[in-house]
Amino acid sequence: MVSFNQRGFRGRLHEVLTPLSDVRDAIDPILDVIGDARVVMIGEASHGTHEFYDYRAEITKRLIADRGFTAVCAEADWPDAWRVNRFVRGFRDDGNAAEALAGFKRFPQWMWRNTVVLPFVEWLREHDEFAVDDRRKAGFYGIDLYSMNRSIQAVVEYLDTVDHAAASRARFRYSCFDHFGEDPQAYGYAASFDLDKTCGDQVIAQLRDLRSRAGEYAKRDGRVAEDEYFYAEQNARLVANAERYYRTMFDGSVPSWNLRDAHMADTLDALMRYLDRYVGRSRVVVWAHNSHLGDARATEMSQRGEWNLGQLVRERWGREACNIGFTTYTGSVTAATHWDGDAELKRVRPGLAASSEQVFHDAAAARGTANFLLPMRDVGGDLLAELRRPRLQRAIGVIYRPQSERLSHYFDARVADQFDVMIHLDETTALVPLDRRPIPEAAALEETYPTGL
Repeated sequence: MVSFNQRGFRGRLHEVLTPLSDVRDAIDPILDVIGDARVVMIGEASHGTHEFYDYRAEITKRLIADRGFTAVCAEADWPDAWRVNRFVRGFRDDGNAAEALAGFKRFPQWMWRNTVVLPFVEWLREHDEFAVDDRRKAGFYGIDLYSMNRSIQAVVEYLDTVDHAAASRARFRYSCFDHFGEDPQAYGYAASFDLDKTCGDQVIAQLRDLRSRAGEYAKRDGRVAEDEYFYAEQNARLVANAERYYRTMFDGSVPSWNLRDAHMADTLDALMRYLDRYVGRSRVVVWAHNSHLGDARATEMSQRGEWNLGQLVRERWGREACNIGFTTYTGSVTAATHWDGDAELKRVRPGLAASSEQVFHDAAAARGTANFLLPMRDVGGDLLAELRRPRLQRAIGVIYRPQSERLSHYFDARVADQFDVMIHLDETTALVPLDRRPIPEAAALEETYPTGL
């Protein structure tokens, strides 16, 4: 019997693809796969590609409008996203969507301050304004943990409004960080040398103090008071986890990565439990990078002892979870050369030989299309076995270094086990930041840390 070789694989893969002329062709097949799932994770192969953001936004609109999804949970900072959430929910803190997005000041601003997220936020505000039932309104939330200083400020500001004595205690506890100014990495570096002088006990005490008064604080003014308490509690929990994150980041990348993704999964769970009280059976969309959402057990990450959000969600939610990934073969991307660097317009090199990107590029060409959708449930037999083989897969974060692309941006992954649906867009274009300053062409590249996923 002749074995199923690589030529046969590439020759048959195109037979099971769904060609896409634009995002509208993708929505109905994706809705079929999603079914009754409560958690739908929609990824991206880079943090700076227009089409990934556009497809994700359009799919999410349909999930909100037609399937009753009530939350968008983004790989974004909790306080900054909460400002957007207040805007879409009808509060008057900001006059328009651009103002609501102004809280995203930390590098990389273009991840959320861009020409795709802006109209999506405007759409979400309009949807909520005309929702006939409050339970049909949808919010926007951040699940990341980089906002330690802003979250400290948010906790204190909240307590100033409800309990002055508790606010004073919070200021005292959080003053532990004062020696390090606005640089939590400096705190983490110092704490890694002297574990007896960390702020860990103080931030845990503050979280416990806040939780001990939850009933008193959250019942003062109905849903608004409960929302504000929930916001404050998640900020206090974020500070506690961020303290651990910055302390462990100097012990190696695995502990800090795992802590960060566990924080995102726990924040997602806390939000869904909270929403369940108001909307019944909550359903949420998660926006994050493929590296966070593609099941880590199907990648080389697991060999290093890493897990990720996608794995944790699948473990916790089982068949009620669905995840969607993206790939691209070539094009352009908005990315930086160094951490905290300027946004640059960079060319994306063609996918490496034998990578998933190259395989998908060949399959698209064989089908006579540039873009396609591949539901893994529609693949079986030898074809599925081939898609479960480890192949190189590209991940571009906020940093892109084409000159060291193999080392900096590729990892081994079994795509059929990573995602329930893969969308391949053969040639893509750079995301456009709201900051209209000209984006320079990429300069000479250097090998620097971090990768910025």
